[in-house]
Amino acid sequence: MPATLYLVATPIGNLEDITLRALRVLREADLIACEDTRHTGKLLGHFGIDKPTVSYHEHNEAARTADLIAKLESDVTVALVSDAGTPLVSDPGYRLVNAAIAAGIPVVPVPGASAVLGALAAAGLPTEAFRFCGFLPAKTGQRKKALEALRGEDCTLVFYEAPHRILDALADLAAVYGDRPVVVARELTKLHEEFLRGTADEVRSQLAGRPSVKGEIALLVGKGAPAIAVIPVEAAVRELEQKGVPRMDAIKQVARERGLSKREVYKQLM
Repeated sequence: MPATLYLVATPIGNLEDITLRALRVLREADLIACEDTRHTGKLLGHFGIDKPTVSYHEHNEAARTADLIAKLESDVTVALVSDAGTPLVSDPGYRLVNAAIAAGIPVVPVPGASAVLGALAAAGLPTEAFRFCGFLPAKTGQRKKALEALRGEDCTLVFYEAPHRILDALADLAAVYGDRPVVVARELTKLHEEFLRGTADEVRSQLAGRPSVKGEIALLVGKGAPAIAVIPVEAAVRELEQKGVPRMDAIKQVARERGLSKREVYKQLM
C-alpha cells in the first residue's frame, strides 16, 4: 500500500509563519525531500525535528523522482518542502507530483506561507482576479516580449524578480505599460519588509537612489484601463500616416499599442 506525498509550505522569512499542521506532518514523515538540505536542516533544528532528509532540486529532479516514487510505493511517507513558501510555485516538484498521481499515490497539500498571496493581499491592487507569471526573462528583449504578451490581461499581474535585475525590469515595465500602477514587495515577513508603490518609473527612482537592492522581490502590476473599441489595424496605420508619421513608425506604434508583433500588423495590412 503506497504512503502519502505531502507538499508542505514553509516560512518565507519569519519562522512563526509555519503552521501547526506543517510541524506535525514534518515530525511524522519518514523522509523529507528538500530543495537544499542545509537550509531545511536549520528550519528542522529550530523546531526540534530530527528526520532523514534528501535533496530534491532542479538539477537532480528527474533522477530523484524515480527513487522517491519507489519509496512511496514501499509505504515510506515523504514530505516535500522548498527553501521557502509553497512547493512547486517557481520551485521543483512538478515531476514528482505528476509521477505520484500516475502511480496512484495520494498527494496532500499542507498550505501555508506564500509570497504571491502575501504580496497581493497587501499591495493595494485589485485582487478579484490575478495572474502569477513566475520570473520574468533575464534579457531585456525577451522580457519586453513577455510583457507585451500580457498586455491584454484584465487582472493584476504578479512576478518574482531578482534584486540585481529589478531596475532593468522596472525600466521595461515603464516602456511597455506606461503609467499602470506598480508595487515592489521586498523581503516579505522579514525585518526589512517594505512595499514601494507608484508607477514603474516612480518605483524605479526610489530604488535607483540606493547603494544596492537586496532581498527577495515580488513585482506586481495593476490591470490596465478597460478595453475600448478600436478601429481596424489598416485604418489605425492610415490615420497615423495622414498625421505625418512614416509608415514604418506607424506600424511599430500600432503593434505596440495593441500588443502585436510587427509581423502580425504586416499580415493584416496585406
